[in-house]
Amino acid sequence: MIRCLVVDDEPLALNILEDYISKVPFLQLVKATTNPIEALTMVQDGGIDLVFLDVQMPELTGIQFLKIANGKAKVILTTAYPQYALEGYELDVVDYLLKPIAFDRFYKSAQKVQGIIQPAAKPVAAAEPVQQDDFMSDFIFVKTEHKIQKVYLHDILFIEGLKDYISIFTPTERIITLQNMKKMEDALPEKHFIRVHKSYIVSINKIDSIERSRIFIGDKTIPVGDTYREDFFKIVDGKNI
Repeated sequence: MIRCLVVDDEPLALNILEDYISKVPFLQLVKATTNPIEALTMVQDGGIDLVFLDVQMPELTGIQFLKIANGKAKVILTTAYPQYALEGYELDVVDYLLKPIAFDRFYKSAQKVQGIIQPAAKPVAAAEPVQQDDFMSDFIFVKTEHKIQKVYLHDILFIEGLKDYISIFTPTERIITLQNMKKMEDALPEKHFIRVHKSYIVSINKIDSIERSRIFIGDKTIPVGDTYREDFFKIVDGKNI
């Protein structure tokens, strides 16, 4: 088992990562804490193999934490701010997860750590497919104007990017969040979602029909951009019978 510590000043983020860790057979949660000083002491005392570490914390930043810890545990950074990625990799972090974190992306990071810490370990063959296919219960959290909202992936019809925000469309509502399309695209499992235009990501299983370079989902018509056409139709052709 890979012994894990989660450090984040947001309790909601702790809850998400605790849930994700519980789904991975080779990970064991030792503690989840909002106190980076307490976490640093645990790492320095030994017994922690892997730290899921937030970057922006008031008492001690993730970058400061990394410098003091000095490699005593493997670290995966978790943050909503991509600008810290380069400095994190210079300090030898294993991976960098951008919030909102989808489970399949989390699982890939966990496997990467397993390959480093337990290179002789046999892959857990059943674990990833089970979770990848558990689409009905997977979800992300997004920040809206007044709250952080849980969005189940199976409810998403498509996502539209506008100038300063994106809209997530479900059968019952439109959820607006300050987010960029690239970050959202990276957070969604590519098995179920595909970018088809600079302004659109669609849920593959919600597509009703396709006509030339237009996708129809309910009463919405979504264009397929030239840049994305080839990859999109490869997926469509792969599902033809």
